Amino acid sequence: MPPAEPAAAPERPKAKAPPPAPKAPAPAAKVKPGETLDASWDRRLGRGIVQPDVTVDLHGHSLAGAYALLDNRLEQAIGIGARVLLLITGKPPKGEPPIARGRIRAAVGDWLAASRHAGSIAAVRIAHPRHGGAGALYIVLRRRKPVQTNL
Repeated sequence: MPPAEPAAAPERPKAKAPPPAPKAPAPAAKVKPGETLDASWDRRLGRGIVQPDVTVDLHGHSLAGAYALLDNRLEQAIGIGARVLLLITGKPPKGEPPIARGRIRAAVGDWLAASRHAGSIAAVRIAHPRHGGAGALYIVLRRRKPVQTNL
């Protein structure tokens, strides 16, 4: 008679694996200029309710001249505490797409991102039709923090 196989030990329930450790929250993405408006500002801009404090018209300027004028007017607007600057670049030419944007309009986003005033810009949005629509931009400036004086 063959040797009897030992009786199998009763199966023990397998222990459940511990739940995975919670992931650390992802670091907050660095906010770029132009991405920090709340819904009420977006609504007001979209409806054309906001009146610009300063208007800058770049028609007829060279790239260098337009950049210098924009930089100068941004400095002035920040200095007087303006909140909304209307930047007029001109409408794109009519025709079958794809039509290239004007050189100034194409450069404005890079200019603002690299500007010494980038930290003062809260948002950039396309203007409402009553302020120029596709041919203009709203540049919303951040509120300046009040300067505290120690008396």
